[in-house]
Amino acid sequence: MTPATLPVLILTGRPAAGKSEVIDFLKNTEARLRRERFHIGAFEELDDFLYVWETFETDDILTRHGRRRLWTDERYWFTDEFVWDLYLERINLEYRKKLARDPAYHDATTTIVEFARGGAGAIAHALSCLHDDILSRAALVYIRVSYEESLRKNRARARKGEEHSILYHSLPDEKMEHYYRTNDWEDLEGRDPSFIRVRDFRVPYAVFENEPEKTLDASLLGAELERVTARVWSARASAAGAGR
Repeated sequence: MTPATLPVLILTGRPAAGKSEVIDFLKNTEARLRRERFHIGAFEELDDFLYVWETFETDDILTRHGRRRLWTDERYWFTDEFVWDLYLERINLEYRKKLARDPAYHDATTTIVEFARGGAGAIAHALSCLHDDILSRAALVYIRVSYEESLRKNRARARKGEEHSILYHSLPDEKMEHYYRTNDWEDLEGRDPSFIRVRDFRVPYAVFENEPEKTLDASLLGAELERVTARVWSARASAAGAGR
């Protein structure tokens, strides 16, 4: 792979924290500048929201045909918590297909893995569900906002008729409260200032501070993204030099 690019970047945080805005910013950044400033090449996304929405659509199709819904009730509450792990297994599968099709995939491409998780131990568990092929190549950026800010931004981004879209999907307040009021990021961050241990892997991480909000201002977003990607790039390089 090009020496100055990250193979895999995991982007996580609360709903509406700014993950999709960061990806949209990268899409609109010229390739050479994106590579030199953020260590990100031409990139492809693996975002589990697409699988979440597909679940809702599939269950609605089943209902219309008089069949039993598989994963959600009529109000789109999940009826089996395993579905969260299933989405990550879908990411694993799609990523490994890319590697199988092209062993030199990362010579030209960065993969951005995006998800949100809430609850006790949820982020640690989600990372444990990722395949070794991802973790061995990964760096992670957590976009930090408080629950209250996540709730505010989740309400603000909703656009009727675009509930399926990456930038404008929104959750009802009751689901935000149930699924995302708490998470385990502070616990993970408190164990090591630079790396998260997942099985035998030390995944370098950095925290994108997005409160006050930076993701609505391209100059602020760019500066913060440059800071965090430089941090994980440096940590990844030092770990490689030390044999990880």
